[in-house]
Amino acid sequence: MKVFMTEYLAIDLARELWQCRRCDHEIGPARGNYKEGLLVYDRDPREIHRPLLDPAKYRLTFSPHPRWCRILEFYCPGCGTLVETEYTVPGHPPLHDMDFDIDALKAQWKDRPPMHEPAPAPADEPPLKRHCHGHSH
Repeated sequence: MKVFMTEYLAIDLARELWQCRRCDHEIGPARGNYKEGLLVYDRDPREIHRPLLDPAKYRLTFSPHPRWCRILEFYCPGCGTLVETEYTVPGHPPLHDMDFDIDALKAQWKDRPPMHEPAPAPADEPPLKRHCHGHSH
């Protein structure tokens, strides 16, 4: 049984593996950090956030400096899909951002039919209303 966890990641509960939802590539153990099984591109933040001022004229350009910021892009080794992007500081390991109770997921999904696409919201449920400090935008 595969359970969709994000737009690009699923967990195969029977085999306890992270998988790419685009190509079914086996990424790694579901009880571990999925990022360990992905390709990583350590981007220079100035490629993403171009300097607003001429670096030849100014030391500070309103662009993140690679000594203080790094952007990690995680790609599926099977199909090249960009799975996750993370801003961090140099030298910091990739975040372990999703940690699921696999045994609880197995119990929750044991009697459900397999999913091939994400389930749509029930038709009789009204859309969510979001309010921020008394305002509705």
